[in-house]
Amino acid sequence: MPYSTAIIRLLDKVEPPIKEVLLAILEEIERQRKQWEESVTKTEFNELKKIVAALAEKVDELAEAQKRTEQRINELAEAQKRTEQRVNELAEAQKRTEQRVNELAEAQKKTEDEICRLVKRMDVFEERLEGISNSVGYSLENRTYKALPEILSQRYGIKVIGRLLRRYFPVGNKNIQLNIYGHGNRDGEDVVIIGECKVRPSKREISRFKKYAQKVAKIEGKNPFFVIVAHDFPPAIEDFLKSNDIPYVWSYELE
Repeated sequence: MPYSTAIIRLLDKVEPPIKEVLLAILEEIERQRKQWEESVTKTEFNELKKIVAALAEKVDELAEAQKRTEQRINELAEAQKRTEQRVNELAEAQKRTEQRVNELAEAQKKTEDEICRLVKRMDVFEERLEGISNSVGYSLENRTYKALPEILSQRYGIKVIGRLLRRYFPVGNKNIQLNIYGHGNRDGEDVVIIGECKVRPSKREISRFKKYAQKVAKIEGKNPFFVIVAHDFPPAIEDFLKSNDIPYVWSYELE
């Protein structure tokens, strides 16, 4: 069956299944045209021409819709391509992040190992320092036990009864170490002697000593006499001791 060039162009724009349907319709129209050619009226023929024209227009619309669909598919394909590219970029970034995390974890492990080694060394250092401090402290205490009674007698009018000694004293749920502990008598009144030996006392240490010494004196039920013996009393510490009415003795006075 002969077709016009316009119809052929339109048919080439549509999908094969649609094209086959349209060809079948055109062939049927052509067959019926031949049958009606001798019997149909001019009016009927014109109406048939209108139907064919409308059908051609519809084919054109379908072709245009198909074109838009293909364009949209191409856009979606391009978007999908960009999405896949972005996913690949994110996967690569994630890989780099995981690598960096692993590096940081390894560095953290090395740091922790180094800290453990330093802590162990510090523990050894503290043990040695504590040993030196105890040695100095005990040496000062031992000298104090021998020489302090005479100083208390001459300077403060206190006669020591018995011996001065080091003692742990229960206060609450703690055992408080008293560097200097003993009993004495001043002007016929019994007193409890409580003292502290330090290389160089701080205000905080003095305040803590006074706090515990007052608790011990309350338990003993006697008037307390507080005293601090040290190698060094900076001026600010001397003023602090005087303001708290706490006598103090320099270590060289024990000689």
